[in-house]
Amino acid sequence: MSFIGLLIAIIVFLSGNAVKIVKEYERLVIFRLGRLVGGRGPGLIFVLPIIEKAMRIDTRTITMDVPPQDVITRDNVSLKVNAVIYYRVIDCNRAINEIENYHYATSQLAQTTLRSVCGSAELDELLTNREVINDKIQEILDTQTDPWGIKVSLVELKHIDLPPEMQRAMARQAEAERDRRAKIINAEGEFQAAEKLNQAATIISAAPGALQLRYLQTLSEIATENNSTTIFPLPIELITPFLSKKSE
Repeated sequence: MSFIGLLIAIIVFLSGNAVKIVKEYERLVIFRLGRLVGGRGPGLIFVLPIIEKAMRIDTRTITMDVPPQDVITRDNVSLKVNAVIYYRVIDCNRAINEIENYHYATSQLAQTTLRSVCGSAELDELLTNREVINDKIQEILDTQTDPWGIKVSLVELKHIDLPPEMQRAMARQAEAERDRRAKIINAEGEFQAAEKLNQAATIISAAPGALQLRYLQTLSEIATENNSTTIFPLPIELITPFLSKKSE
């Protein structure tokens, strides 16, 4: 009876290891006596005990956080840059057979590529052309990981940590740029006002009476807005017509 019980236990144990349920997003890479057979799944998979060995692979997109890397840009600015990478396994056989640990290998390759690409760019490029930097890193990683059966679909720079002295310098630069724009706008306004005044003077000079009417209109506006006594010079042009009539 003990032999039969032991035999039953062995059969149950072997049958438990022989039956594998593989989810839709998983694959089993089978090795038979050390030789690669291929991937199986999804669904109910039978694996020969002892003879076959199965390794489970997740084919969903994996999100990898690249830790902050010390980078010296092409214009000699020291900073820290971190990123996030999205990749997935598209060939399970190569992911198992061509590289020992594809996740660790992709992580290390991402760190070195991030330092290399960011170090070859200037600070202004990192701050203003992130899409170009992202595409360049993604292209390099996708090319390097293709023999491993890995597809890198997206790379995004998350944060660029500038040293405090560089932040202060950029703040001063931004303030100076705003002052420059304000002065240019003010000068353009003065120039446009001068042009309009020149045009108005040309029109008024063509009609001498218009200057007198404009002068009287200005006095009327002053009298309306201010209830105080206003002293103003009397242009000789206003009384010239009366003096000429009296002389006649």
